[in-house]
Amino acid sequence: MRIIIKILAVAAALWAATQLVDGITVSASTTTNKIGTLVAVALVFGIVNAVLKPVIKTLGCAFYVLTLGLFALVVNAGLLLLTSWIAAQLQLPFHVDGFWAAFWGAIIVGLVSWLLDLVLGD
Repeated sequence: MRIIIKILAVAAALWAATQLVDGITVSASTTTNKIGTLVAVALVFGIVNAVLKPVIKTLGCAFYVLTLGLFALVVNAGLLLLTSWIAAQLQLPFHVDGFWAAFWGAIIVGLVSWLLDLVLGD
């Protein structure tokens, strides 16, 4: 049950990013399709983060230390771009248009997810 709530929280964070950042779009035709797309993309984003983020943190440890953690913003933007590419391969109507849209979108997804985690708790 906790995993489902986490996926829905990330889907809500992705929705916020589509509303606030030009360049992040969900081009589904109906509201139901948009919700389904956001949930599917949240699942893909969660898998991408679970698999790749620990590897990137381990290999890029020096960059994290050198930049006082700011390198994490670049990594998160890259993971959001990768999620967009995977969504395109899966025929999901979700698109992130370039690095800067991914950069700001990753910040918004991170903040909204954090706020929802605070509200929903464990």
